[in-house]
Amino acid sequence: MVKTEREKMTAGEPYQQFDSELIERRKFIRQQLQVINSETDNEKRNGDFKKLLGDVGEDFFVESDFKFDYGWNIHIGDHFYGNYDMTFLDTCPITIGEHCYFGPNVGLYTPIHPLDPVQRNADVELGAPITIGDSCWFGGRVTVLPGITLGNNVVVGAGSVVTKSFGDNVVIAGNPARKIKDV
Repeated sequence: MVKTEREKMTAGEPYQQFDSELIERRKFIRQQLQVINSETDNEKRNGDFKKLLGDVGEDFFVESDFKFDYGWNIHIGDHFYGNYDMTFLDTCPITIGEHCYFGPNVGLYTPIHPLDPVQRNADVELGAPITIGDSCWFGGRVTVLPGITLGNNVVVGAGSVVTKSFGDNVVIAGNPARKIKDV
């Protein structure tokens, strides 16, 4: 059975980012987000965001200017709060546990662009999933790179760039993020 570009993308395999199905979804999402992000009624805005995401738990609240590529690869547990200007590039699954809180300008990026210029020039892209455990707190301007897994009860300091995975019960900070202490 031949996989679609969407199936290859979600699986983290090389895919063509300019596939017509993917282009149409990104266009649809941009149009929807333009309207939703300007909505001042919190309940309506958050209900409309939820309709575009893969799955979302109870007590989901996100401020305006939430941006993402597809939505179908974003999975968020119960009791999530996201502050202003979050960007989730969801070529691969982004899974966020329960009771997670994100400060402003958090970026979760699953796409990987090839280092090889021939592949890059051929518009080949791939990705790696991001998984975040329960009860995590991200300060403002945290960036999480492709393929990262963070355990439960992880605190990420403001301005950190997370380039490797960490287990449970740690405070990490810096660029690149490193363990500061246990929780």
